[in-house]
Formats: sequence, structure tokens, C-alpha cells
Amino acid sequence: MALDVDVPDPPSLHGPQPRGDYESLGTQDPDIEDDYRREAVRTALRAGAWRDAFDEWAEHTFLSVEEFETTRELGLFEAFDFYWDPAADDVGYRAPSVPDDQRDRFPDGGANGVDEELDALGRTVSEVLEVDYFDGENDAEFDFFAEDEERETVAEREEDEA
Repeated sequence: MALDVDVPDPPSLHGPQPRGDYESLGTQDPDIEDDYRREAVRTALRAGAWRDAFDEWAEHTFLSVEEFETTRELGLFEAFDFYWDPAADDVGYRAPSVPDDQRDRFPDGGANGVDEELDALGRTVSEVLEVDYFDGENDAEFDFFAEDEERETVAEREEDEA
């Protein structure tokens, strides 16, 4: 059953944050610059990635309209974080979960289902960003790999000079 609701605004993202905040990266070095490319991700989300992914997710979600509205009221869609994960070389995400003190707003243990659906939305957005927005053809439009391309250009120049 498809969820027929207005698409919420894309999250504004919450970075930059220290790498140690991301369990999969596991480093606590405070001097590492933000290489999560949130600005490029934010731009892509606003350019349509969020809407595209949300529409795809809404076709398959099990959330009811009431659960969706409660989730929106709790600010959980805004609480998503998407970023470039340089260790995995892909778009990562952190999906929010229903706060403990609000779980009773979803009867019959529905908060666990909401958490699962939020994770599914995060995964869908991540996949849409990777496949449809940062697939090599659109990278320049979002300046996503500009630093990498510049490094390659310098390397090519050095090779040509040798």
C-alpha cells in the first residue's frame, strides 16, 4: 500500500561532525577535516534526490498516514544525516529513531516499525544519491568528486612532463 502524503523538506544535514561520531569509521582524530562532502549531498537532496527517493520509499512503506504525521511532528525526517563515507567510498546515512520518551505515541509496539521504515528510507535515499546523482555523469554538476578529479589532473600532468 502506497503512502499518499506530501514529501517533507529534505534534511539540512548535521555536519561536519568528528569522524569518531560515525561508528563505521572508528577514529577519534579531531584534526581530520570534513571530507563527508555534505554540501554536495545537500545540493543533490535539494535538486531532487530527496523527492525521488521519498517517492520510491512511499510506494513500499508500511507506515500509516497517522504514523507518518507523528514521525513528521517529532522532527525525525529532519534528523536524517547523509554524507560521503570515504572509507566505504559510498554515500552513508544515519537514520533517526523514535526517542524513548515518545515511543508510546505509536501503539502496539509500532515505534519499532517506524524505526525500521526510517532506516529503509535512509537506505533508499543513499542508493538514489549514488546511482542517480553521483554516478559519474552527474558528479561534475554537484562538484562531488572535484577534489579527486583535480588530483588526477595533476598526476596526469606530472606523467606527461616526465
